[in-house]
Amino acid sequence: MRYLAAAALVVVSVVIAPTRSFAQTSLTGFGALPIDHLSSLGDSGVPLDFGGGVSFEIAPGVQVMGEFGRLGNVMPTLVETGLAFTRLDLTTSAFYGEGGVRLVAAPRSAVRPYVEGTAGIAHLHFGARGLSSTTAAIMRAALNLVDTRDPMFGAGGGVLMQAGPLQVDLGYRYKRIMANSALSSIIGIGGELQSHQVRFGAGVRF
Repeated sequence: MRYLAAAALVVVSVVIAPTRSFAQTSLTGFGALPIDHLSSLGDSGVPLDFGGGVSFEIAPGVQVMGEFGRLGNVMPTLVETGLAFTRLDLTTSAFYGEGGVRLVAAPRSAVRPYVEGTAGIAHLHFGARGLSSTTAAIMRAALNLVDTRDPMFGAGGGVLMQAGPLQVDLGYRYKRIMANSALSSIIGIGGELQSHQVRFGAGVRF
């Protein structure tokens, strides 16, 4: 709960951050291709990571931001490879909220490269396929009864392109969930719960 409270505080601080005469606000929705889990896209009910966010410019070239989204698969690739030789298919997705800081080059240009760092909380959701419907349902219920809220960190970069109030975001994100719960550690089997994303976002700036 302390991690959840910290994440909520970060996001609330972002939302109520004071603006100045030069400040601008951006609202963005995005979809992302998890490039380290391409083999699982055909089996996923939701093939892409997705979410939305808000950012506030607090100084020229400096933005504070909040983001909420879903990571469709954060299962370690080593585990996925091992399960490929069995009938069992375990999945691990995550809903998350995070806040962070983005540094933007050429903040008044129509094309603006950027880098960013974020921190927040991820709520993991475990699933199982390849079993009988009854067994799979029991296994999913047992797994998801366990508290699986874990801290997460992210980093990335890309380019923002603007035409009037419309803004497009093309970039890369790395998300890593720190498995501090026992179940998260067991599912990961020592591997990293993570996602590498190629992201496309679109929104408005005002």
